[in-house]
Amino acid sequence: MTGQAASSGGSGHAAIIAPFGLLLDVDGPIASPESRTIAIPSIVADLLTLAHAGVPVAFVTGRSDAFMREQVVSRLIEHGMRDDAALFGVFEKGGAWAPITTAGLGEVQVDPTVALPVAARTEVESIARDRFGHAMFVDEGKRVMVSLEQRVDVSSEVYRGAQEEYEEAAFAALADRGLGIRHGERVSPDAEGAVPFRIDPTIISTDIESVRLDKDHGARRAIEWFAARGVTAPRWYSVGDSRSDYLMADHVHAAGLEAVHVDVRPADGLLERPYPIDVRGSLVHDAAGADFLRERVAALG
Repeated sequence: MTGQAASSGGSGHAAIIAPFGLLLDVDGPIASPESRTIAIPSIVADLLTLAHAGVPVAFVTGRSDAFMREQVVSRLIEHGMRDDAALFGVFEKGGAWAPITTAGLGEVQVDPTVALPVAARTEVESIARDRFGHAMFVDEGKRVMVSLEQRVDVSSEVYRGAQEEYEEAAFAALADRGLGIRHGERVSPDAEGAVPFRIDPTIISTDIESVRLDKDHGARRAIEWFAARGVTAPRWYSVGDSRSDYLMADHVHAAGLEAVHVDVRPADGLLERPYPIDVRGSLVHDAAGADFLRERVAALG
């Protein structure tokens, strides 16, 4: 391994100080937003090179564990992932998580305290199926949130129109239930004045989720998981295509570690932060992600 070995202290694990760690969003920098698969072969090869060199690699995604198992973990295993690879998955923005092993995903842990109530979930999923199935589908693999995703055979223009209408309908339905919901600037509190859930759109999906779920929550869970196993790094690179992905680097910076955020969709506007923001020239999405990973492999020396 590239990392430096140190005293294990009371952790029960031989401590490894890696040169850096990775916190990776999946849609955009790893999986193509068009095909929803890993379309650039070097991404798989470079992820494995880094993980086999002792670099802790965490996928921090809003995707389900089922998607990760089918589209990412299977590819890593097929291309020779070893037992000593340091890989971890955080799904549904921190609502579920599991180690990534040569046998696939380990046991998936779920936080039931952030789950959307069953009756509310059933209603908003039914609205999507019954009224907007021409443009979107329900992600059946989600455990704690509801996700409606653009169909791959539908144009972005058609999807965006349906997405806006769906979000209006879902907000009205959840507000009528007294759930406590936020959508952009609109807020409908529950009976106690709380707003525990939100509607969060992306360019290819809409998530209905607990306000406690976000990329900083996922980053914290990943870094703590590695640390409990004796793997640490002084610098963490986060990579994403949404403004919410900056929250991963926000957590790293707040924890007193060196943070660098790689924005693979800078056209949405770079955020001002007290840590470096990296863009990959004219490259975007998974092309930018592939370029970044190749650079990190070269940095191993």
